[in-house]
Amino acid sequence: MSPRKTFYIFVTGGVCSGLGKGITAASIGSLLKASKMSVFSIKFDPYLNVDPGTMNPYQHGEVFVLDDGTETDLDLGHYERFLDVRLSRYSSVTTGQIYQRVIAQERAGRFLGKTIQIIPHITNAIKQSIQDVVEKYKPDVLIMEIGGTVGDIEGEPYLETARQMKNELPNQVLLVHVALLPFLKTSRELKTKPVQGSVRELQRAGIHPDIIIARADEKIKKEHLEKLSLFCGVPVESVIPVETFNSIYEVPVNLEKFNITKQIFSTFNLPYRRPAINPWRELIKKIHDGGTKIRIAVVGKYTEHGDAYLSVVEALKSAACANSVKLMLEWVDAEKLETNDEREWLKLKQADGILVPGGFGARGIEGKIQAVKFARENLIPYFGLCLGMQIATIEYARNKALLKNANSTEFQPDTKTAVIHIMPDQEKKLLEQDYGATMRLGNWACKLQSNTRSAAAYGKSVIQERHRHRYEFNNQYREALEKAGLKIAGSSPDGRLVEIVEIPDHPWFVGVQFHPEFTSRPLQAHPLFRGFIAAAKQNKK
Repeated sequence: MSPRKTFYIFVTGGVCSGLGKGITAASIGSLLKASKMSVFSIKFDPYLNVDPGTMNPYQHGEVFVLDDGTETDLDLGHYERFLDVRLSRYSSVTTGQIYQRVIAQERAGRFLGKTIQIIPHITNAIKQSIQDVVEKYKPDVLIMEIGGTVGDIEGEPYLETARQMKNELPNQVLLVHVALLPFLKTSRELKTKPVQGSVRELQRAGIHPDIIIARADEKIKKEHLEKLSLFCGVPVESVIPVETFNSIYEVPVNLEKFNITKQIFSTFNLPYRRPAINPWRELIKKIHDGGTKIRIAVVGKYTEHGDAYLSVVEALKSAACANSVKLMLEWVDAEKLETNDEREWLKLKQADGILVPGGFGARGIEGKIQAVKFARENLIPYFGLCLGMQIATIEYARNKALLKNANSTEFQPDTKTAVIHIMPDQEKKLLEQDYGATMRLGNWACKLQSNTRSAAAYGKSVIQERHRHRYEFNNQYREALEKAGLKIAGSSPDGRLVEIVEIPDHPWFVGVQFHPEFTSRPLQAHPLFRGFIAAAKQNKK
């Protein structure tokens, strides 16, 4: 590997998915960073998709976008939030990418006629993706999460890579295994056997975990830890219980309670550095203390799957802490608003603030437009993210600029009043490239207008924010909308792309073309989310 001494931590999962491998990896990283170590992360996703960009949110949760425009798994959002780092395309590796790379090399004759096999060619490609990160970022510690569950056929090449590295780099590789202790209601007991089975599965792959994270929704007793230690061959102090918490931000403090950083430094033969975790303790105290309850209605179409809007939820929580209030989320189904569902409308009427997040497709759009109209007419603080900004533009065009048939060509391709559209130079690209290749992705600059809520929130005139969208504000209607009272509060430095719209005579009405939720941090709330919650607090019912 690299001549520089980088240390490597692999995080695997056992028994079932959804246990919090990403949270565990991010929490370990946050503790090491708090110990003054430089940390970088990679997520290995064993699926054959090249990236999750075209996956349904019900399949894989939200798509998290990085500065460079890479569309990634939501776990990278956890990494960025916990570590307060900005990751890149090097941090997201899928089996689809690995096979694509190896096959391209084979077609180019790079393997000189050899038979291409999982070992060594696929595992070497995985190792090369690790080496690329080490050479570019030179971290003290590289934390790598292997997606899926031990035993999945797709994940075997990644486990083999971890095995090889463990042998090649003595005292530089540590393996953390996160596994579930199921609770049987009939006997009212936790069972350790599934964890033992998943560790045996690892051992069959030639891997022995250094640390076991025992996950459960119930209280894990000392006897459970001792049993796992005995049957899995791991010191009892290295079997760490992690029960389900009210907040994921309690995990780093809990891990440190069991001296996980001391164990990591010991494995790496490094002098111990105690992590400075007081900021996390203070955050937890704020979360527990709460304060005034603020109801925020999130109007979307994936409301049954919380992970679809994960970054939005975390950004709202951070902003609530910053404003010393307790967040009460109300999920509002946009399609049910269209059918005048009384229960959904009651949620809107009781809300102190209304947020419409990003999304794609025509389903539920008219319900979202009704929600924006309700917020505007009833002076309820409104925050529109990406699609939520486009929806706000359509609603304002219809009901204030009197452009009755205003719409987006995404929802009505033949509309004669396309206030939101694909820009002409993008239309040509759409015909020439595969679906998904024409979006505006990643960091783009935005120049803020003075005397706007956005400029006051940011405290500067030029910002950088992440985007993920295909349709844009149509400048042909800019003059008409501004004359009707819509304020263009931010645009690209050349003035061509509208980035932020506001209604000046409203308590707080802001729509942004970008995704500010991606750069919010638990210890540093995003300025616009902080401003939105502050307005909702003032509007408290």
